[in-house]
Amino acid sequence: MIKSVGLNKVFQTDEVETTALMDVSLSIGEGEFVAIMGPSGCGKSTLLNILGMLDSPTNGEYWFLDRNVSSLREKERAKLRKENLGFVFQNFNLIDELTVFENVELPLVYLGVTAKERVRRVNEVLDRMNISHRSKHYPLQLSGGQQQRVAVARAVVSQPKLILADEPTGNLDSAHGEEVMELLDKLNKEGTTIVMVTHSQRDASYAQRVVRLFDGQIINEQYQDSLSQ
Repeated sequence: MIKSVGLNKVFQTDEVETTALMDVSLSIGEGEFVAIMGPSGCGKSTLLNILGMLDSPTNGEYWFLDRNVSSLREKERAKLRKENLGFVFQNFNLIDELTVFENVELPLVYLGVTAKERVRRVNEVLDRMNISHRSKHYPLQLSGGQQQRVAVARAVVSQPKLILADEPTGNLDSAHGEEVMELLDKLNKEGTTIVMVTHSQRDASYAQRVVRLFDGQIINEQYQDSLSQ
């Protein structure tokens, strides 16, 4: 599903040049759950942004679903991203002025799904995430754990092939964090590919493979038995 070849990412200002990624080559198959780990500033989020087509490498190739994303125009990347990817962020990134239902519905609006189908799919995913009883509430009326469940619902409502999660439990206590990880684990078992950036060894234990970065380079890849198996 995913293949990167010799990815490099350099950030430049007038005075400083910073290499965030150096010669990163990585393959992720359909249905995998991969955790990316490493110290702060090692390039984890930069790599995730490139995999999510939110940023482009300075050089190197990135292939997604057998397409060389590196050569696509921004409009084409946006279409590919919208149709195939779901994102879960540490800070939830919900829109405070929209209800839970409206937040989850938003990706379907962008995809042009009919109103009737949107209602069906949103209600179905809210029920799966055990948050349907909060559908008319606003994000600020929810606990952190509930907000992240809404964020996961929004990520999966468009039935993406790939979910990218950036520190999905970073703002949650251990109980709510475990709840979110079990949701992601369940989605993976249902066939969704997941790539997750995390500092948490416990969160990483849900993954089938851990990729470790240091100073922008992959230094180790390890397959493991996931926690839930």
